[in-house]
Order: sequence, then C-alpha cells, then structure tokens
Amino acid sequence: MTSALVSQYLHKKVTTSYSQVTMRSAFRFLKMNFVSGQRSVSHSSLTGKVAIVTASTDGIGLATAQALGKRGAHVVVSSRRQANVDKAVALLQSQSIKVTGTTCNVGSGEDREKLVRMTLDQCGGIDILVSNAAVNPFFGNIMDSTEDVWDKILSVNVKSSFLMTKLVVPHMEKRGGGNVIFVSSVGAYQPMQALGPYCVSKTALLGLTRALAPELAQSNIRVNCVAPGVIKTRFSSALWKNEDVVEELKKQLSIKRLGEPEEIGGVIAFLCSEEASYITGETITVTGGMGCRL
Repeated sequence: MTSALVSQYLHKKVTTSYSQVTMRSAFRFLKMNFVSGQRSVSHSSLTGKVAIVTASTDGIGLATAQALGKRGAHVVVSSRRQANVDKAVALLQSQSIKVTGTTCNVGSGEDREKLVRMTLDQCGGIDILVSNAAVNPFFGNIMDSTEDVWDKILSVNVKSSFLMTKLVVPHMEKRGGGNVIFVSSVGAYQPMQALGPYCVSKTALLGLTRALAPELAQSNIRVNCVAPGVIKTRFSSALWKNEDVVEELKKQLSIKRLGEPEEIGGVIAFLCSEEASYITGETITVTGGMGCRL
C-alpha cells in the first residue's frame, strides 16, 4: 500500500471513529438532559396533592393557593365570609386550578374541624397545610395593650396554627407524609413600632416550627416557616399606603421596593415540593434584603 493510500485510509478511519464518538456523546448528553428535565418537572409538580390554605381569599393566602394550584395541587381555600370564598373560587377556577372553598374562622374549634372534614370528604386526604390566618386588633404602644388583645392575637395567630396542625397530621400520616408551612413575618425578628403583640405572636411561630419539625420528621412530615417582609396586601395597607413609612422602609431594603404576594406564594410552593425534600425546621425570610435575625 502506498503512503498516499495509507494516509487516506487512516484519515477515513479517524474521521469515522470521531463521528461515532461524537454521536455517542451527543446521545448521552441528550439522554441525560431528558432525564434531568423529567426529574425537574416531577419535582416541581404537586399533582395529586391536596393543600389546605387558611385565610386564602386575598393577599398572601390567595397567591399561595394560586402557586400550589398551578403546580397541580387541589387547593382548599377558606375565609370568614362566604362572598370572599365565592370570589376566590371563581378566580382560581378561571385559571384552571382545582379548588374547593368554604367559610372558616380558624379561631373556632368547630370551624377548624369542619374545614378538615370537608377536605377529606371532597378531596380524599390532606398533604399540605399552609397556616396563613392572622389577626391584629391592636395598634399602639405595647404597654397599652390589654389582656383581651393578647388573648385574641395569641389564640388565632399561634394556638390555632398548632391546633390546625394537630388536626391534619393523622391524615398526612395516612398518605405517607406531608408539609406544614407557617406564615410568620419579618416582625418576628425586628418588632415593628405599634405592632408589639402581633410581632410577638409571629416570633412564637418560629419556635413552633422548630419544636414540631423533629417530632413530625418521624412521620415524613416537614415543617417550615416563611417570614415575609412588607408585602403589598390589604392586611398591611396601613404601612405601605403611607409614603413616609414606605420611604423609611426602603432605606432598610437591598431591593428598593415592597414585595408582592406572588413572591411569597412561590417560596411556599417551593417548600412544599420535592426540591425542598431535605429542608425542615427552617424559616425562610423573604424581605427584599432587610436584615433580620434573632
């Protein structure tokens, strides 16, 4: 064989081998990314899950129901007023979200039991509880607050959160596990002037999260908490409708704007997903960079 023929033969052999290696590598790359894509979709999906979200016809609660519903969960929304429930249900249905609604005052033991019973009857089980309901009947110096104020705030904001959890845990255990999310506040870390009792109740939720997490982990139930900053909701309108207050707040923020409810709903949905499967007993602060640590 002449040197020219040898050269042509080697060139053809190397080119063929290179093409084969390149095609095999490309196939492996596509296969890995296809599998990775499947894993990503399945992890972010909450299809087949049932989620109770309290105080969920407005603000953070409604945004949370939307975020969970868009990921496939059947959401159960509630509020004290039937008109608000009907409006929220209609909105969620218009977004192709599976939803059931009912009235519920979480401060009432009878209402809490009715909410859980209705969820079981209509949805077949419970996988997720987002405890979002809260009240704040007092605005002023903390030393002027009364026993009635403290009883009301602690009863709804703390005690009801625990008692709702106690009601749903046995049903989560039947389904092999679940997620409990408490909605706290940046005020849990940095009490806001004139909101003392409310902020104390939100600090208590940080402790409740840490106390429940190790016990419920044995049942494959994760317990986490979200502490929003100042979010543009009706509940916080007394703060963000005051331009002077907003300007002072912005000085404490790295992101120079107030938050939107959807930015909290997304974090809650993440904590309920498989991507967060190794997170429990934690509080995620969503504050636009406001410094907040105990």
